[in-house]
Amino acid sequence: MALDRSINTVLVVEDEVLPRLDLVDTLRSAGQEVLEASNADEALGYLQNAQRIDVVITDIQLGGGLTGWDVAEKFRAARSDVAIVYTSGGSAVDRTRMVSGSVFFGKPYRMADISKACRARR
Repeated sequence: MALDRSINTVLVVEDEVLPRLDLVDTLRSAGQEVLEASNADEALGYLQNAQRIDVVITDIQLGGGLTGWDVAEKFRAARSDVAIVYTSGGSAVDRTRMVSGSVFFGKPYRMADISKACRARR
């Protein structure tokens, strides 16, 4: 069976449970294939396993040592075609670390905007 390439595989990296689950459910309802990670180490595990990922949605402020900036930079270094979507609830976000072609949504964001950003990747 051939893969339906019109469906993106999206990795959601969010350390807060409820926002992560809400986003995962919304994206799945919109027809996306969704993987989830609660921290940077879990996210990077997908990268090491050569998992196909088209879009990475990452909160900038993750618990632990690495940030969403770090996750995005590592994914983009390994896969130049991966789309990056950043989110943050912080009021003073220094966007100078955004990788080329990425987008940013402040929290609270509209789920429709996130879903649209993922569909635009098709």
